Amino acid sequence: MILVKFTCAVVTRLLFILVSLIGVWRVTWVKADSTYWLLTFLFLPLVVEMIITLKRRKGQDYKWFSPPIFLFLISIIPSIWILELHYQENPAGDSECKRLDSWANVRGVITINETWTNLTNQDYLKHFDQIFSVVCPNEWILALHQILLILLILGKWLLPLGGGVTRDELSQLLLIFVGTAADILEFTSETLSDVKGNSSQLVYIVLGVWTWSMLQFPLHLAVVNSKPEGEDNHALQELSLMTKHSTDMWSVLEALFIHDGPFLAVRLAVMTYFDVFHQMLIFFAIKNFLTVILNLYRLAVICHDFRPAKSHIVEDIGLP
Repeated sequence: MILVKFTCAVVTRLLFILVSLIGVWRVTWVKADSTYWLLTFLFLPLVVEMIITLKRRKGQDYKWFSPPIFLFLISIIPSIWILELHYQENPAGDSECKRLDSWANVRGVITINETWTNLTNQDYLKHFDQIFSVVCPNEWILALHQILLILLILGKWLLPLGGGVTRDELSQLLLIFVGTAADILEFTSETLSDVKGNSSQLVYIVLGVWTWSMLQFPLHLAVVNSKPEGEDNHALQELSLMTKHSTDMWSVLEALFIHDGPFLAVRLAVMTYFDVFHQMLIFFAIKNFLTVILNLYRLAVICHDFRPAKSHIVEDIGLP
């Protein structure tokens, strides 16, 4: 069991480093500047964290917070920012590139040069150079977004459980990650395409909100139970709202301030200031609005139900 945990911990972090390395490589390719290889220094905290965790905790993750996922985001997000901004500033050439939106296009990209016999190493490099060059820049960025989100889910699944985290809580967390990842991917792909060419400032805002929303993945506060197992002083614990409803409260706060709240604000700004209207934008704006309203309603219900319960407990223990 210890060997399995050790292997999962190492493999997960190596996958994080590999994907981050692909992002840095793509940046140097697009920018044609080897200076951007310095972004690989962002991998060092992840390597140090891996060594410390393997030595002191045998690869076991933490209960409330996942350092490897957080450090993985630090290592790859700057590369995605650079690629997104470069694509927004240099949209030319999209008509000449190949989109990976059909099997025919995928086969066309792979078989650019069908002669594979008697090729030297240099010929192989030229062949791959042709493949990388003809794929649309936006397809590369979208692929990085997709791989990032999928790897965050799989990585959390593979990482050894933190102390006090049950498998039931992990399964709930992974299901939440799947829904969150789908909404975040739609937000970045659709919203950035809506604001393209309208405002460079709004592009920074969208990327900033996207970066802020990614903090949901290393945090586990909305699922992991904080209530102690003992019930000896249960009545006194009931006097604390955060003790009784910690997971619910954190879930509401994440929705309001990290996910649906910021997403709704950006989408309303896009519709209000840039007169961008289409079915998907309106649908997801309504979805974010309903989520915000329902979370506020849930917060009000929690507070309302807590007050009479608190009064009842105070009477039972004889407090004035």
